[in-house]
Amino acid sequence: MAFSEQWDGFLRNCTQLIAPANPFLLSGTITRVAGLVIEAVGLRLAVGSSCTIFLSNGHHVSAEVVGFSGERLFLMPSSDVYGLSPGAKVVSTELVGESPRIGNFQHPRRRAADRAKHVSVGPELLGRVLNGVGEPLDRLGPTHAEQSVPLYSRPYNPLERIPVSEPLDVGVRAINMLLTVGRGQRMGLFAGSGVGKSVLLGMMARYTTADVIVVGLIGERGREVKEFIENILGKEGLARSVVVAAPADTSPLLRLQGAAYATAIAEYFRDTGKHVLLIMDSLTRYAMAQREISLAIGEPPATKGYPPSVFAKLPQLVERAGNGNHNSGSITAFYTVLTEGDDQNDPIADSARAILDGHIVLSRRLAEAGHYPAIDIEASISRIMTSVVPQKQVDMARRFKSLCSRYQRSHDLISVGAYVAGTDPELDRAIRLYPDFEKFLQQNMSQHENFSDSLEKLTKLFESEEIR
Repeated sequence: MAFSEQWDGFLRNCTQLIAPANPFLLSGTITRVAGLVIEAVGLRLAVGSSCTIFLSNGHHVSAEVVGFSGERLFLMPSSDVYGLSPGAKVVSTELVGESPRIGNFQHPRRRAADRAKHVSVGPELLGRVLNGVGEPLDRLGPTHAEQSVPLYSRPYNPLERIPVSEPLDVGVRAINMLLTVGRGQRMGLFAGSGVGKSVLLGMMARYTTADVIVVGLIGERGREVKEFIENILGKEGLARSVVVAAPADTSPLLRLQGAAYATAIAEYFRDTGKHVLLIMDSLTRYAMAQREISLAIGEPPATKGYPPSVFAKLPQLVERAGNGNHNSGSITAFYTVLTEGDDQNDPIADSARAILDGHIVLSRRLAEAGHYPAIDIEASISRIMTSVVPQKQVDMARRFKSLCSRYQRSHDLISVGAYVAGTDPELDRAIRLYPDFEKFLQQNMSQHENFSDSLEKLTKLFESEEIR
């Protein structure tokens, strides 16, 4: 009797799941290709819907609806469209979710987020390298991930998030002590090209105490993707990581989906109770991909060539990270922001600085002097630090920054010998301590500094000064 009831429930569930499906295969035709955008007529699809374009050579290309005008749909393909001819057929792609199972009821997808594109998630993804749509790039075969989640999740209720109250050990001495990162914090890494941001990210990925690491390489060079995985992340780091790579030569749609996919994987592990480190390199390339799509469909630019939708997309992506509720884990996120020509007032950098919980600035001047990691302590800040570390460490960090700043402001006078010792006791103290400060801030990429060791070294710096 119980078995027949299970079968009846299974059949009713199947009926509910297939009810929204259209029994007729509706299709449209391609009328125009203008740059990155394909125009189609004959279909009525919502923005964000997936569809398939059939080429004349027998192949097909996936595309997504990014806008419309009257009866015309604007499609963005996920790959090259060589072989596309006028009047090509376009059909809507039915979403394939998890198959119903006996004894496991699945609710029909009624919400807009649930009806959007779904991606595969699960512990099977650990140690794998995927592209923006979840296809393996490492040639290790299928992922065998059975679970799926929406690519763009529903906004998290801010009142349900637990506050950031615990520090996260990232294995980098300067960050642990002076720019302490809290578990569930969103940090920005502001840097130009060639100042060591990838190496710093790799150090944090290898040495962090997080359970799972999710790396999103968005819009970077293909060579850099391979180098980051093999040389910087390493085998040990990759074993507990999921890498989503959408290089610069992929379509802007895939770069957007790659960033959203990496965030969706991090959300899945957070909901299972794991503490996740999310590394996104870079947020600027994500904004550029959105700019390409927006300009292609006719959205006018507003700020230095960036349309308003770009600045709306950034907080939507960033706010998905952070702490969950009391029954879930956390996502500590690091987003790299490219400051072109080391311009800190770049519109993307300015917008990111406002929505993130702190920023770490890498200085080209320090990198050229061989000071690695090239963290500019004076220009960097962690907004959560005062909530996650004892007041004594906060006071030492503030004192450290104050003395460094005092030395840098008087550096020209000191270097030419114009300063007379004893004139300013505070500056004298800064001059005595600065060589030790510089040594404290530098760290080899193969060197791991945990939280307790870093705190001991910082305390010794000031204890030796008090004895004098």
